Amino acid sequence: MPTTPPPDGLYDTTSLRSAAVARLLRRREAGHLTHHDVRRVAEAFAVHWRTVRRWMDNADTHNGTYTPHGRRHFTLTPTMHDALARWHGNVTGAYREIKADGLLGDPPHASLATFHRAVNRELSPGQRAALSGGEAARRRHDVHRLRPHGNRNDVWETDHVEASVWVNVDGRRSKPWITWFIDHATAVICGLAITPHRPSSDAIHAAARDAILCGGHHRPFGGIPCQVRVDRGRDFLSNSVDDAFKKFGTELIVLPPYSPHLKGTVESLNAAVKHMLFKGLPGYSHAPTSRRDRRGQALWKLEELLQYETLVNLVLDWAEWWNNDHTLARLYRRTPAQAWADDLTPIETITPEALHTYTLKSDGGPLKITSKGIRWKGAYYIGDWMHGHGSAGERVHLRHEPNHFHEVHLYDADTLAYRGPAFRSDEMSQRQARLLEQARARQADHYAAKARKARRNASARYAATSQPGPLQRLNRLTASQATAQLRELQTPDPDPGHQTRPDLLHRPRPTSGRWTAPLPAPTAQDTP
Repeated sequence: MPTTPPPDGLYDTTSLRSAAVARLLRRREAGHLTHHDVRRVAEAFAVHWRTVRRWMDNADTHNGTYTPHGRRHFTLTPTMHDALARWHGNVTGAYREIKADGLLGDPPHASLATFHRAVNRELSPGQRAALSGGEAARRRHDVHRLRPHGNRNDVWETDHVEASVWVNVDGRRSKPWITWFIDHATAVICGLAITPHRPSSDAIHAAARDAILCGGHHRPFGGIPCQVRVDRGRDFLSNSVDDAFKKFGTELIVLPPYSPHLKGTVESLNAAVKHMLFKGLPGYSHAPTSRRDRRGQALWKLEELLQYETLVNLVLDWAEWWNNDHTLARLYRRTPAQAWADDLTPIETITPEALHTYTLKSDGGPLKITSKGIRWKGAYYIGDWMHGHGSAGERVHLRHEPNHFHEVHLYDADTLAYRGPAFRSDEMSQRQARLLEQARARQADHYAAKARKARRNASARYAATSQPGPLQRLNRLTASQATAQLRELQTPDPDPGHQTRPDLLHRPRPTSGRWTAPLPAPTAQDTP
């Protein structure tokens, strides 16, 4: 039987009790009230029959209407609420201030325990958390409804998650990132991509290709989704990602900020991989430390860490286990693969060739193939298919993966037919790349040390004191030292161009024979 909503008005938990008491009073006035009626009402409310008699006596006192008084208790005033806000939820500190101001009377008519009970009674857990931790703390107490599951490929969710594991990446410790797409209805991991550093739009494209394609190493799950939920990450909002999904007819739903609950499926997946996989691996970044651990030293040595390739295999194996062996309660204890197979919704697929074209970024107008290849971004690109076919002089469109400048893909400017890939002809060697990276790291360390020294010199230090008094500066210099430093800081760089732009040539000094001197300014006598 459906429950009808109550009419507008004020309600409390005693409304049903008042109706039962009123019925007993009417039976008593009619002369039909028995002790069995009183005991039956007492059993319904799980109280003693004498309590029901007291309810009837209360109604007789208030002209036949049951009016419970309730227990008297201490209530907070607006001034007390303001004190709680000033103390950021510190109830004891607010009580001391209110007591010192005399707002509780002399002697105070409310103890600290009474004040605590009043705060807990009048403020909800979310309101108390907001006073101490702000809006972010209050949101943790919000209640959210469950989304309807729908069918497979109706909605996907995507996100980046940082692996809580330090790994060895080419002799350096780093924490990789995982980008994956998960189906909301079946919780199937459709595709993923792993990068040894913070990901960008190229990781999203790689994960999307892995998620959309079916079969082979791409898993049997995939297809073209109807919608994809993303957060407001800068890479998810890039034009290349938006254009790629628009070509599939997929709607990209950009969620409002600070709302991880709106993509709870992928957020649960992020928490699951950290708890189920990363905690048991060497190099776990959140491992507890002891007092004997040396400060400033890494908990895991470089030789103890996993290689990056090993972690990639472990994450891929864990994704297979999640899809095929792990059961979920919201899927009625089925695995995601079983829920996917039980859903008979048709899957829209696309060929790998067309998908590869759609996920590439276009670089504008057509380019001309010269005898050296295609010139783009200050480098020449050449492919094996250009030799022996007289390709010089042809015009082609260039496409490439985001941030992948070592390889491009060329398409005919007229027919848009795929011609083939092209690679940079003057690609640097691995040794050059390593030396360049080391030089950049040394330069970054050098300027970081200079920045630390500058901040240390700019901050003033004062002596510690235990009594009120004027400040006593510690890092004071002698008069001659201060004069020397002022002279050094105020003297301009004799050649600032050499430091900032070493590629610029110095201009020659003007001479009287080569330069025309400006005309002198007119005076008052020259004007008519």
